[in-house]
Amino acid sequence: MTKNERLLIAIILFTISIVTSFDLLTDLSEGVVWWHVFTEGLVAFFALIGVYFLMRGTFQLKHSLLEERAFSAKLLEESKQWKENSKKYIDGLSHSIDQQLDRWELTKSEKEVAFFLIKGFSLKEIAQFRSTAEKTTRAQAASIYSKADIKGRSQLSAFFLEDLLVPNQRN
Repeated sequence: MTKNERLLIAIILFTISIVTSFDLLTDLSEGVVWWHVFTEGLVAFFALIGVYFLMRGTFQLKHSLLEERAFSAKLLEESKQWKENSKKYIDGLSHSIDQQLDRWELTKSEKEVAFFLIKGFSLKEIAQFRSTAEKTTRAQAASIYSKADIKGRSQLSAFFLEDLLVPNQRN
């Protein structure tokens, strides 16, 4: 339910409560039976309760949204800071990987596929990114594995990342 829908429903319920209360006062001065007055009183009361819960929900959603936005901004800032702090290492790793791919004598296309494979993309995704057939990407991946003398994607990633991702040794 959108903010405008909540507001519209709250206005309608508030109007029902006002009109019902006015009718209730008129009925009391005319001496209407007690159960009719009681019923109209309940309608006015429940309409006001509806307004209360709608408005409370709206304020809670607004507060929650502000908290989520602040948290998201914090995460974005942390991500930006991490990227800035680790940029030289990532650039160095990327350069080292590129040099190894040159040593394996990969073509430009094979190098591109190799980087995508290391990043964990599927052959289908790589083919889509590169606007090539999946069969072509599969053949290039096989060529990479053959030139590097490895068995597949896992070994390719492990070749470059295994020593980077050692568990924290705690004493």
